[in-house]
Amino acid sequence: MNIPQIRIQSQDAKIQLNKTPAAQSIEQRKATLSIEQPKADMQIQKTPSKLSIDQTQAWRDMGMVNPVEFARNLGQDGRQAAMEGTARRAREGDELMKIENGGNPIASQAKRNAYEPMKEFNIGWIPSHNAVKINFDPAEVTTEFKRNEPSISVQPQKPIINYQPGSVETQLKQHADLQIDFVSIKV
Repeated sequence: MNIPQIRIQSQDAKIQLNKTPAAQSIEQRKATLSIEQPKADMQIQKTPSKLSIDQTQAWRDMGMVNPVEFARNLGQDGRQAAMEGTARRAREGDELMKIENGGNPIASQAKRNAYEPMKEFNIGWIPSHNAVKINFDPAEVTTEFKRNEPSISVQPQKPIINYQPGSVETQLKQHADLQIDFVSIKV
């Protein structure tokens, strides 16, 4: 017995894609930067310190004075000594004038004038307390300054962009095919 049979063979269609990828490159150049910092303006004013030492009194206390004052002091001492000598002689003259009152004025005057009085000794070269006067005015410093802002200049650089677009090509790689056969099979 012959049984008819249908044989079907099919082949799908195939598509081929040819791609060219896109290419992109970006180059960013550095920005140009300049910074300038001007110096601060500064002014310093100073009044110098002043030290004054007055030791005139200390020198006087030690007997050391300037020549004018030394001559003046000697003149005063001489005048005082002359006045004391004149007074002594007047007193002695009065004693001699009154010899009738008794006593021995010549012997007593000779005894008084024969010996100089005992001199007193003490430390005389030490200046008196606070004889040296010291005055000190400290220095004064005034500082003024003005800050100057920095000068900053920036020039940005645009990026360099290269772009190559991609592409896709479509082709039919294999056509669709359908085959139908009629076959009789014997059983």
